Amino acid sequence: MTPDCKARRPADGNHPDGSHLRTALDLAGAGVPVLPLRDGKVPFGNCRTCKGNACGGRPNMKAAGPCRCPAPCHAWAAATTDPHVLTSPVWAPVWREAVAVAYHPGGAGLTVVDLDNAAAVAWARETLPATRIVPTTRGEHWLYRGAMPSSNAVRPGVDVKSLMQYARWLGPGTGRMVVLPAAVRALVVKEDTTPAPGEVASSLPTRAPWSRQVATGCRHTERYVRTGLERGLALVRARTESGAGSQAFGVARFLAAQHTACPGPCGLAAIGEEIVTAAVSVGVPETYARRAVANGLETAVERAA
Repeated sequence: MTPDCKARRPADGNHPDGSHLRTALDLAGAGVPVLPLRDGKVPFGNCRTCKGNACGGRPNMKAAGPCRCPAPCHAWAAATTDPHVLTSPVWAPVWREAVAVAYHPGGAGLTVVDLDNAAAVAWARETLPATRIVPTTRGEHWLYRGAMPSSNAVRPGVDVKSLMQYARWLGPGTGRMVVLPAAVRALVVKEDTTPAPGEVASSLPTRAPWSRQVATGCRHTERYVRTGLERGLALVRARTESGAGSQAFGVARFLAAQHTACPGPCGLAAIGEEIVTAAVSVGVPETYARRAVANGLETAVERAA
């Protein structure tokens, strides 16, 4: 099924009048699994029973679990086409707080190429087959028929959302949707995040960590930079089962954004090396880790330009 329904494009903000739920029901009726988004346009947090995936997670997640929680826990994995679930008493208060509707592309047999800026859109127009296009705040969503693994930061400003991610519903878009091309599948590199017991993911050479000596033009204190970096490294190291490469991209982008107003140099290369090392330590192939971190650093600079 494809999101061809004519559900109206939801505006931002709270909607106690039920417009988000009506949009969700329209999409569900067209076979598109949906879920509500809260402030920040992110999924609602897990309930107490499911907090920290203590329940084992939804059966359709990467690490299949026993969860049958009636609440919209586990982000994209809670997306559903069941109108009885969407209108249930457990979901009712969530819809009253929702600011947007999201859908699970892979569950609808779709792949979304998320183009986050004008440069990414220009690249897609030169590289990918034309298909249905949905305008976004900063760029475009290109929708293809067919599902595939999801991956963030496949190149600067480009994410692939399908089997294990959600996409925000921004309307049906325009244009004829075509079959998922090999060019999109080729963008995704498998990320092996759990090495076999005793296996060394990579033997990275020892490099000097970030210090004031390599950041002579940074306007921040050393304590400020080190605190932010250590928090980011902890987030990457915590992804022992999946997502460490994507987390490395996000950490690199966030940390680099803190230095866009500095005269420089700020030692971003040294920061990047520490993030790469953290990702490799939990099983991310070094090549993948370096690409994710480089894309994260580059994306932050492009957004600041």
